[in-house]
Amino acid sequence: MRQEPEIDYLEQIKHAKDHIKNVFKKNIDIGIILGTGLGQLINQIDVKHEIPYDEIPFFPISTVESHSGRLVIGELSGKIVVAMQGRFHYYEGYSMKEITFPVRVMKAIGVSKLFVSNAAGGLDPNHQIGDLMILNDHIDLFPENPLRGKNLDSFGVRFPDMSEPYCSEFIDRAIAIAKDNNININLGVYAGVQGPNLETKAEYKYLRTIGADAVGMSTIPEVIVARHMDMKVFAVSAITDLCSPGNVKEISIAEVLAAAAIAEPKMSLVIKELVREV
Repeated sequence: MRQEPEIDYLEQIKHAKDHIKNVFKKNIDIGIILGTGLGQLINQIDVKHEIPYDEIPFFPISTVESHSGRLVIGELSGKIVVAMQGRFHYYEGYSMKEITFPVRVMKAIGVSKLFVSNAAGGLDPNHQIGDLMILNDHIDLFPENPLRGKNLDSFGVRFPDMSEPYCSEFIDRAIAIAKDNNININLGVYAGVQGPNLETKAEYKYLRTIGADAVGMSTIPEVIVARHMDMKVFAVSAITDLCSPGNVKEISIAEVLAAAAIAEPKMSLVIKELVREV
């Protein structure tokens, strides 16, 4: 990880915001976070600027295979968006404040709507490789909360409500978009775990028992912080491996990426059309 001088967290956000504003001065209303193997949406953006993460003050650096590590600003479906091509995970050794730092910066540059994608294991027996699952709720099993510590009063309240972490309006619109394009869509609950190892069969059974339909190692920290700042959030998982009884098998990162490639065109279409409509 890059070493920076000790600076207050709010000042770090300001430094990063100022750097991005020097590159692109207009406010940006829509932010996108692209998960493992799901970076091809970038090819559909009319790119105006690309900023490597290591050029942005205090930004973490992507260390995971398939995460490019660029902030992309451009036009998608007639809207100006900022997209993270590569995200950060707790298992990389980052703190939750570091993982969610880019979401804070997005808010600082004007983002009020956040679209998040991830690769996930399917716990629902009806899931198939390459399916999409729109998140309508989540279960936070991470050992640290990104809001722990002194509250950032200028961003949000001490005890943010999480009764609707994912915007119901966006969910309804995404379902309609999928239906219009003959894309099969699942709705479900995402469980977030720290990783990096995949789960045991007993753990998959436990996750299913407590109400999870898919499991992954990201998304929830960013969503908590986004909701703390009153952003509207939409999130979708690409089902890259099957974790229901009788379907669990050894899986490699290459197989995860191959499964994400199946889901990616469908996911890109849904996000692209949803951006157009919001």
